[in-house]
Amino acid sequence: MRWFVVHAYSGFEKQVMRSLQERVRLAAMEDQFGEILVPTEDVVEMKNGVKRKTERKFFPGYVLVQMEMNDATWHLVKECPKVMGFIGGKADKPAPITDREADVILNRIRTTVDAPRPKTLFEPGEVVRVNDGPFADFNGTVEEVNYEKSRLRVAVMIFGRSTPVELEFTQVEKV
Repeated sequence: MRWFVVHAYSGFEKQVMRSLQERVRLAAMEDQFGEILVPTEDVVEMKNGVKRKTERKFFPGYVLVQMEMNDATWHLVKECPKVMGFIGGKADKPAPITDREADVILNRIRTTVDAPRPKTLFEPGEVVRVNDGPFADFNGTVEEVNYEKSRLRVAVMIFGRSTPVELEFTQVEKV
C-alpha cells in the first residue's frame, strides 16, 4: 500500500474522510485500504484572555489515503462526494507520494498530539506587545524563541534601559 493525496473541497476534508471510510466498509475493500486521514495539528491560542486548544489543518483541502491503486479503488475514491481528484501523476494514473514525504507528514501529526504548537509563530527581531503579567502594555523586541518550552526572551524598555524578560507565548501578541 502507498500513500496518495486526494484533493477535496476546502472545509470538507473531515466529511470526505468519513465518507471514504464508510464507502470502503460498504464495498468490503478494507484489505485494499489502510489509513485515511486529514493532516491536522493542535495549536494553542489566546482568545479573550483564555487559552484555547484548537485544531488546524496544515494541508487545507487535502486528505491522505493509504491504498493499493487499481481501477476499483480509484473509482471508489474518485466517485466520493466533494472529491476533486488525486494530486500528482496523470488524471487516470495518480502517483503516490514518497515514503519519506509520508513519514514527514505522519511525524508532524504525532508530535503535535504530544505538545500543541502555538498558533502564532515568533522570530527574533520581531516587535511584540506584552498583554499579561507585570510587564503588561509594554512593547519589546523578541531576542530568543524556545518552541519546546513555549517561551520567549523579550527585550523590554524599562526606564530607558533594555531589560530581557522571559515570557510565555500566551503573554504576548504581535504588534
